[in-house]
Amino acid sequence: MKFQEHSQMKLHERADHLFKVISSERFMNKGGLGNEVPFFICPFQPKDAPDMERLRKQLINKLEQSGIQVLDINLYDLALEILEQNGDLEWYISQEQTMTKDELKDELQGILDVETILTPAIAERMQLSDFHVMFLSGVGEIFPYIRSHTILNNLQSTAKDKPTVMFFPGAYTQSLENGASLDLFGLLHDDKYYRAFNIYSYEV
Repeated sequence: MKFQEHSQMKLHERADHLFKVISSERFMNKGGLGNEVPFFICPFQPKDAPDMERLRKQLINKLEQSGIQVLDINLYDLALEILEQNGDLEWYISQEQTMTKDELKDELQGILDVETILTPAIAERMQLSDFHVMFLSGVGEIFPYIRSHTILNNLQSTAKDKPTVMFFPGAYTQSLENGASLDLFGLLHDDKYYRAFNIYSYEV
């Protein structure tokens, strides 16, 4: 299903599809993935972000009522939590107006390094949680200092045993000519990433 097609689905149709897929035995058993990591992209148009946020929360409740536990991680909230724990949040807020955008980006990329800081923080939550599927959201809010493909690359060894669904405000484009890429907001062409599956194309 192409981005243009599923983006025109009504909200209840998206919700029905996501629940049907995620609650299925095939999804939980990682069927049909050809030994690839069980990473799924749930793309949506940026203008639909408020609706998709409500949908995600309702989906979690419905899944949990069906006995499927969801580890729900908002990457923006996690980044703020890390900054606060390190005592850096207030300093960044006070210094923001004196820094250029590039300086602020470099500072945040250092303190929120994906490989040494963010991925271990996600791994810790995984170890402390009894879950069947992990949801990642907040992707748009952490751009540009954290890139979605970098997170997925670093999670490949950590999150390979259970399915992960990334809610992505943009398009996940796949073609024979150009490979696959995550295009944030449908405009920003991200680095290549091909090891995820479009959840709207997954059938049960």
